[in-house]
Amino acid sequence: MGDLAKIFKAYDVRGVTPAELDEPAAEAVGAAFVEVTGARSVVVAHDMRESSPPLAAAFIRGARSRHADVVHAGLGSTDLLYYASGSLGLPGVMFTASHNPARYNGMKMCRAGAVPIGGDTGLIEIRDRAAELLGTPVAEQGGSLIEKDLLSGYARHLRTLVDLSGIRPLKVVVDAGNGMGGHTVPAVFDGLPIELVPLYFELDGSFPNHEANPLEPQNLLDLQRAVRDSGADLGLAFDGDADRCWVVDEHGASVSPSAITALVAVRELAKHPGATVIHNLITSMGVPEIVREHGGLPVRTRVGHSFIKAEMARTGAVFGGEHSAHYYFRDFWFADSGMLAAMHVLAALGEQGRPLSQVVAAYSRYHASGEVNSAVSDQDDALRRVREAFAGRGTFDELDGLTVSGSGWWFNLRPSNTEPLLRLNAEAADETKMTAIRDEVLTIVGKVSE
Repeated sequence: MGDLAKIFKAYDVRGVTPAELDEPAAEAVGAAFVEVTGARSVVVAHDMRESSPPLAAAFIRGARSRHADVVHAGLGSTDLLYYASGSLGLPGVMFTASHNPARYNGMKMCRAGAVPIGGDTGLIEIRDRAAELLGTPVAEQGGSLIEKDLLSGYARHLRTLVDLSGIRPLKVVVDAGNGMGGHTVPAVFDGLPIELVPLYFELDGSFPNHEANPLEPQNLLDLQRAVRDSGADLGLAFDGDADRCWVVDEHGASVSPSAITALVAVRELAKHPGATVIHNLITSMGVPEIVREHGGLPVRTRVGHSFIKAEMARTGAVFGGEHSAHYYFRDFWFADSGMLAAMHVLAALGEQGRPLSQVVAAYSRYHASGEVNSAVSDQDDALRRVREAFAGRGTFDELDGLTVSGSGWWFNLRPSNTEPLLRLNAEAADETKMTAIRDEVLTIVGKVSE
C-alpha cells in the first residue's frame, strides 16, 4: 500500500520504473480499474517508453482477469486515447509519464467519454483495491483482447473539427522530442498543403536529444534554430505524450500560451457566439478581455487540468486554455489536445497572408514575468508578509494562493502542491511596472530576481 500511495497522485499515476511502478502493480491496477469502474470493456494505449508495452500488457492481463474485454490501441498520444474513449464510449487508460524523464512511467485514466478519473472521482478507490490485490495470483483471462489501430480515425476526426484543406501552403517545423508527436503529426498532416520539417520524430523513450518538455526554454532551442534556418512559417513543439503544444513564430520567438488561448477562443466564438471560455487565474488578463470583446463569457478557474475540465463540464464551455500549453475543447469530449490547438494556429495563419508574429500580436497585450519559483521553508509566513506589504494597494482574492490586482497589473503567488516552493506570476501593461512588482514580491519572500 505504501508503494502504491507514493505513485498515485491527485489525478494520475506516476513513478520510477521498475522501482515504484512495475508489472505486478500494473496488473493489480488493471483488475482494480475494472472492479471500481464496473467497466465491461476498456481501451488501452501507450507511449514510446521502453517500459510502456510491458506495463500496458500487465494492465490488460489484470483487466481481462476481471472479465473485461480490452481494445488495445497500441502506440498513441494521450489525446488519441481520449479520442478512443470518446468515440468508442469506453473507459480508457494511457500509459505515459508525459514530459518526465525516461526512468518514469505512469497511467492517465478516464471513464467513457474521456471523463477524467481523479482523487475524488475513483482514483483513490482504484489505488486501495489494487493494494489489496497486489501479490495475489491473477485469474485466468476471461475477457477478450482486440488489437485496433485508431491512428487514422483519430486524424480524420481532428480534421473534421478544424478544416485545413483550404489554407495557403505553409512550411512547419515540428519538434516531437522523440515523443508521440512523431507518430501522430504525419498522420494528421498527410495530404495537407504543409511542408513538414521534422525534428526528432524517431520514437525513443530515452529522449536522446532533449527532454520532451517544451515549457523549459532550453528544450526549444533546436526548434527555434530550425525555424530560422529553414525560413519556416512557424514551429511546433510537443511534449512526450503530445497532449501539449508550444508555438514559435517565423522568427523563432516563443508565442505565449495566453496568446494561443485568446486566438483559439476567438475562432471558437466565431462558430459558437456567446459561448463560455475557461481560463486559469495565471493566464494573461488579455484573455478575458478578448473573450468579452468577441461576445463570449470568460470564466476563471484554479490552476490544474482537473479544475479546468470540471468547470468546462459544469458550464458547457466551448474551450479552455492554460498557461502550461494545455488546451481543452468541448467538441473533443472536453478533453485536452495539443494537436487541435496546433491545427487552429495553422488555420488562423493559413487563411490569410500575414506572418504569425503579426497574427498573434493582436492577442499579446501585456508583459508577463513567466513563472518564477522561490524555495521557501515557511510558505504561510511568506504569504502573510506579501499580504501586509500590498495592503491597500490592490484587490485581493485567494481562489488559488494569493492574487493581488491593481490598475493595469496583477500577480499571483501560490504554493506548489509537491515541493517547498512558492510560484510567482506577474503581469502589467508596462514592462517596467511588471519588473518592479515581480522584484518586490520576490524580495519579500526572500529571493531577489536575477
